[in-house]
Amino acid sequence: MQKTLKDIGEFGLITTIESILKGQRGVRGLRLGIGDDAASLVPRQGYELLVTCDSVVEGIHYFPEFIGPKDLGRRAMVLNISDIGAMGGHPLYALISLGLKATTPVHHIEEMYRGFLVELSPFGAGVIGGNITRSENFSFIDITLIGEVEEGRVLRRSTARAGDAILVTGYPGQAAAGLELLLKGNGRGELVEHPLVQSYIRPRHRAREGKAIADTGCANAMIDISDGLLGDLAHICERSNVGALLIQEQLPVSDELRRGAASLGKSPYDFMFRASDDYELIITCDPGNIHSIRTAVSSICDVPLNEVGRIIDASEGIKLKLPDGRLEPVPPCGWDSFAG
Repeated sequence: MQKTLKDIGEFGLITTIESILKGQRGVRGLRLGIGDDAASLVPRQGYELLVTCDSVVEGIHYFPEFIGPKDLGRRAMVLNISDIGAMGGHPLYALISLGLKATTPVHHIEEMYRGFLVELSPFGAGVIGGNITRSENFSFIDITLIGEVEEGRVLRRSTARAGDAILVTGYPGQAAAGLELLLKGNGRGELVEHPLVQSYIRPRHRAREGKAIADTGCANAMIDISDGLLGDLAHICERSNVGALLIQEQLPVSDELRRGAASLGKSPYDFMFRASDDYELIITCDPGNIHSIRTAVSSICDVPLNEVGRIIDASEGIKLKLPDGRLEPVPPCGWDSFAG
């Protein structure tokens, strides 16, 4: 019979977690990690610290019947790494707070922490602390991730300029379509290996690409796609006081998304534009710098980088150019935690 958290208690769980984390490599700048009231670290000279925090809550951001504990750990860490990467940074230190049911099997938490480390280890990053509490009705993971970026290289969402090209990595919308396939299919086992479902269960961050883009000095603004293409583009527009023109024929739609959307009776743009946490990047840059940014991204991996539109004056809002040449105003429609 498998042990639960009720069987081993809080301090037994802490001991279990510590034994897993002993396998971490040394993390740069860390003077004191787990085992004291707080961690102690020394920032690197010439670098700024980046700090982000994000949560995943059972029944809202994930459904345990669709995702195993290791993949859940990876997914929770990816969305935080993505935030650091979207500003051109490198992740270093993670603090993880968990709210857990007493009936949770101990091996689920072990697997979750292995998932965290799978995503942190390639960066030489590690878990340096956290907190555990009991949660009666639902579990949650809350991660604070600290990273670094060379002084003056931070990429913001507030510095796009009218005339900039809008670039997008990968194929936004796939994660949302994957989740809908799971929900409509009642989590059928054969769906797990579907490419769209894998995009939801195992999303990939673009932190290395984001740092490479920042290192070129050629991008004006950048953001990761966690709220859908339109929702996150709207964040850039609002913070930069600009508008945007998207060209429908240039938007990247994968064959998988086209087929998946058709099977669900929807347009692929329904998934691309609305709430989809794909963790791709939206970049704006002077059109003359597109080649430099493409070269930087291709040096990391073969992910496509598509030019999908232009930044325009704020008075024009966000518009979509249809294949027949008509311009259609489009409202921002990303994920809203309180609207659902």
